[in-house]
Amino acid sequence: MENQVQIKDKFCLTIEEASDYFNIGEKKLRQIVTENLHSDFIIQNGVKYLIKRKRFETFLNEISAI
Repeated sequence: MENQVQIKDKFCLTIEEASDYFNIGEKKLRQIVTENLHSDFIIQNGVKYLIKRKRFETFLNEISAI
């Protein structure tokens, strides 16, 4: 049996995981990432973008619309 970390316990999420966790479409998340490349909630690993879960939650709490 494989040990897998649940999404709620991960530090960083892929676009697909973040889409499931935050209930935001992948296309919209990719747009948010593109518009906020230099923010503190994005990590780029080669061509892959990771979203820091807790910092992105803070970002979402501070805005009123996406």
